[in-house]
Amino acid sequence: MQIFEPFEAAAADLDLGTWVFVRVPDASVPDNAGAWGRTPIVATVDGFTWATSVWRDTRHGWLLPIPKARRANKGRDHVYRVELSEDPERPLER
Repeated sequence: MQIFEPFEAAAADLDLGTWVFVRVPDASVPDNAGAWGRTPIVATVDGFTWATSVWRDTRHGWLLPIPKARRANKGRDHVYRVELSEDPERPLER
């Protein structure tokens, strides 16, 4: 299982309704994406871990969605501590 470089990021300034995303640096994502630019990963954000995916968007780069339940009462200017790793339960076919 590959573990990627941890990073810190504030919510991306994207107009995507109630969704909050952070931009993921290239050093913290896999070399390739799965179908639809989606890559299954395990994310740990501010100490909470769950299975999710990152998406490669042509305009915004790699994005990690942070669900409302994981954001608690954090404002849009909160800086998240993020760690990502490959999801052993949902490997990409290479």
